[in-house]
Amino acid sequence: MAYLALYRKWRPRTFSEVVGQDPIMTALKNQVRSGRIGHAYLFCGTRGTGKTSTAKIFARAVNCLHPVDGDPCNECELCREGESDFNILEIDAASNNGVDSIRDLREEVRYAPARGKYKIYIIDEVHMLSASAFNAFLKTLEEPPRHAIFILATTEKHKILPTILSRCQIYDFNRISVEDTVNHLSYVASKEGISAEPEALNVIAMKADGGMRDALSIFDQVVSFTGGNITYKSVIDNLNVLDYEYYFRLTDCFLANKVSDALLLFNDVLNKGFD
Repeated sequence: MAYLALYRKWRPRTFSEVVGQDPIMTALKNQVRSGRIGHAYLFCGTRGTGKTSTAKIFARAVNCLHPVDGDPCNECELCREGESDFNILEIDAASNNGVDSIRDLREEVRYAPARGKYKIYIIDEVHMLSASAFNAFLKTLEEPPRHAIFILATTEKHKILPTILSRCQIYDFNRISVEDTVNHLSYVASKEGISAEPEALNVIAMKADGGMRDALSIFDQVVSFTGGNITYKSVIDNLNVLDYEYYFRLTDCFLANKVSDALLLFNDVLNKGFD
């Protein structure tokens, strides 16, 4: 069997598995639980914070035959179909950004789903749509059929037309904190049978800069490098990160007015390839 990257293997399948976005997950679960489903949503935030994953979870939850406290059961027929479900259409706006693509969508959206309550359109990187495509999409977004839900995802909210924004429920995804990232990586490591020092995971989390997908990709890379025994030293070597010890030693030299020692240490840093 082909190896499955960790960021794909550990993609969340319920709202509770999405890391670092609790207020958003609570709001969406409450909507599913109460049946107060909107027709248009905008998920915005930096890469790897869970926008597309949340859109897929929400898409399954609204059609789930046996939802569990607002979450999809992931057991029923519609949940198991997942990405092959014809009621869930995922569109990449980067490669389908013209008027013709939106015209096709407008034709498609008129037809009711064969099964389930809703047809869900997930439009990723929606800011890539052309101005004319946005304008063509506006009427459909303003008066959609009762069976249609649009989930727009973007990393650049400022590029979305105000007329589009005003018709969506807007959810801003936060950068995932270092603490939350470390906790999730520790959980993944325990499930995968990998030993990892907390200091090593902390370096990975900081390198990921708030994106869980980046964190899991880096973690995957380091696992390959270390053979499953992740140490602080192996992480900084593999990622070419400067050891904290240099900062402390430089600070001590400055405080003790040891100029020559500070310059020698600074030269050592330059020789390692850092500015």
